[in-house]
Amino acid sequence: MTNAHPLIDLDRLRHIIGSLSEGVLLVDAHQSLLWANDAALRMHGVEDLTGLGKDVDDYRRRFQLRYRNNHRLGEGDYPLDRVIAGESFSQVIVEVIPQGEEDPRWIHQIRSLILTDMNGDPDLLVLVIQDVSLRFEAEQRFEQTFNVNPAPAVIMRLADQRYVKVNQGFLDLTGYQKDEVLGRALYDIDILKDAAALDVAKERLREGRMVPQMQADLDLPDGGRKLVIVAGQPVELDDEPCMLFSFADLEPRRQAENELRHSEERFVTTFRLAPVAMAITTWDERLLCDTNDAFHQLTGWSPDEAMGKAMPALRLWEEPKFLDAALEDLAERTAFRGRDARLRAKDGGITDCLVSAASISLRKDTCILWVIQDIHERRHSELELIGAIEAVMKDTNWFSRTVVEKLANLRAPHGAARPVETSELTRREKEVLSLLCEGGDDAAIAKEMGVSRNTLRNHVARVYAKIGVNRRAQAILWARERGYPLQRPIR
Repeated sequence: MTNAHPLIDLDRLRHIIGSLSEGVLLVDAHQSLLWANDAALRMHGVEDLTGLGKDVDDYRRRFQLRYRNNHRLGEGDYPLDRVIAGESFSQVIVEVIPQGEEDPRWIHQIRSLILTDMNGDPDLLVLVIQDVSLRFEAEQRFEQTFNVNPAPAVIMRLADQRYVKVNQGFLDLTGYQKDEVLGRALYDIDILKDAAALDVAKERLREGRMVPQMQADLDLPDGGRKLVIVAGQPVELDDEPCMLFSFADLEPRRQAENELRHSEERFVTTFRLAPVAMAITTWDERLLCDTNDAFHQLTGWSPDEAMGKAMPALRLWEEPKFLDAALEDLAERTAFRGRDARLRAKDGGITDCLVSAASISLRKDTCILWVIQDIHERRHSELELIGAIEAVMKDTNWFSRTVVEKLANLRAPHGAARPVETSELTRREKEVLSLLCEGGDDAAIAKEMGVSRNTLRNHVARVYAKIGVNRRAQAILWARERGYPLQRPIR
């Protein structure tokens, strides 16, 4: 500053800028610090000008500056050095570290102002300082939150529609690398491709307004696509209007829906082509809501006649209580199988059946799947075979033991458990079995044993109960399997 600079002008200038919220630091051309307002002092944590230093060199010793990328400023790089050199600048951002400390305490945004004398020479050099520490702390917190947020997100600058930030969630969602996203434009990585409301999204982007949630298909770097929900929220980043896009992955839901659809298709195909009668009814009203061809063949009811009708209305079961009992079982166990029932067809014919049922979910409703197996012919064949066996077994003296065992296998269910062994029978009961195998009638056996016919019947009943049969032919088969008739016990 020249000697001709009147002191009154400096006093007036101090009065004007003393109450400003921005810090103001005055320097002369000889690098001396002339004056600082209260805001500038607070921004350096000092009480008066001496705390800043008497000149630029002294200031550098008291305060270490560095850029936001951790690059430390050397001599000639300080804003004070640059303004003394006549450089005009704005929005230089530096971190300020007081002497003896390691970490920055403030973040300053600095611009320069050069006042000249009447000859145009630099007369008064001014630094205008703003403390932007809180703003950068907020941005840092936002940055940390943005990066660790598991929800996929990107930030796009609205001015050129280029991505300026991306978090790990988005990289994991898409498979992109960070450098493949940052700096790319919307048309390079189209996060709104095939969006459900694309025109609305484009209009909102132009206006810088919130983009509502909508479905979209993201193109992946491997050539695949992923279904997502995308939404945009306007934000400011480094004082620039941006749009924060967040995503929700819908691909698992789409895959689940596809699997469900395929499963339903397989169920429908199996249901339609099954050779046994099948029907689906509602739980509460027992209305038929689906049937297969085998059901219509078995019952004689056409699809138009049966669909939407209740089972009781069609009188499908000969025993009306069967349906109530079946529903009670389903309420307790959700399923049962192989229950005997007699089904009444449309023409009144009765068919022996084995019925299985299970509670199922169908379009969010609880329904019942019925499987009805026609065993009419098989049951009648079994009854005829049993009748024939019982007829020939009335006299078994001429059967070999091998033939009797084969007949017994036909008569008894496969793998049926034997209630007792012969060792558990009394001597008298073994004698009764032996005489039964010899083919005598009740009168002859009672006479042979020297008892009345009533006493004989009591003996026979006890034998039946022990070996688990209820007919003479069954008892004879059981005994023949075990080597009867025996030699008669000596009385």
